[in-house]
Amino acid sequence: MHSILFANVVGKNGSSLKTMAPCSSVKDAVSNWKDWLRHEKKVSPHTFDAYERDVSDFRLFLLDHLGKVTELKDLENLRAADFRAFLAARKKDGLTATSLARVLSSVRSFFKKLEKDKILHNPYLKTVRSPKKPIRLPRALNVKDSQKLLNQAGTSDHWTDARDLAVFTLLYGGGLRIAEALSLNFEEKPETDIMTVVGKGNKERLVPVLPVIRSAIDAYIRQCPFPFAPDGPLFFGKQGRRLGARQVQLRLQTLRRQLGLPEDVTPHALRHSFATHLLEGGGDLRTIQELLGHASLSSTQRYTDLETEKLLNVYNAAHPKSRDTTN
Repeated sequence: MHSILFANVVGKNGSSLKTMAPCSSVKDAVSNWKDWLRHEKKVSPHTFDAYERDVSDFRLFLLDHLGKVTELKDLENLRAADFRAFLAARKKDGLTATSLARVLSSVRSFFKKLEKDKILHNPYLKTVRSPKKPIRLPRALNVKDSQKLLNQAGTSDHWTDARDLAVFTLLYGGGLRIAEALSLNFEEKPETDIMTVVGKGNKERLVPVLPVIRSAIDAYIRQCPFPFAPDGPLFFGKQGRRLGARQVQLRLQTLRRQLGLPEDVTPHALRHSFATHLLEGGGDLRTIQELLGHASLSSTQRYTDLETEKLLNVYNAAHPKSRDTTN
């Protein structure tokens, strides 16, 4: 199959029109694809450079893999095994799963343009699975840094500092997701030692409420300048509307830089710290799973930031069989 590249001609009214010139080579198709990325897709320079490099690597691979200069019909005749062989070669070069996923995305973008222009259609590329990216969670803070962060959040008398301290204390002390905390209405504020939280999929769970959480929220409520309504937000932004996640993220960004904490200390890291510190203190994974609202235990295991040796120490200290000296 062959298709076309745009070329400028003059229309009846003298305006510049775009017509088509034959696209007869892979080189022409690549040039057309790069123009499409720049002018229609308007990808960032960083993305453009990465995509261009990946497709260039793909063409070099095919030169060796097929033993000849690649033609358009060769691209159409490639099978899933050929694309997998390319990914395997790049993996052998040391690329990570994340980089391999981008490489595949680059090649798919090129073939998408080929299909869009009716140059060729290759159904096998769609059957190639993207390499599974590793799940990266922010590292948990240690107990000392967690306390320093909370102390720093409440250093002034301004109502927004009291609000931020209440939010951070709820995330770290209760393990809530940021969306769960900010979606709370005033009537849902914790009044007792237990509160109901509505998580993902509208699933409800019970979360123990420490006295320090209630104290922080009560202090914020006393200082907040906006009137509360039962079905209105518990946490307000400066404009009197429901507090947004971005404002919390920016506040935490300022705090972590003041304290010299890592850049991956985010609101989600406070929830991660909650889980890790519970496990360090002897909590069992099943209970922590329920407190976090995870559907599977494997999700909870990824949240715990403990090395194998530390896990064994927790197990030995908590499990009754570890103290059983009988055979």
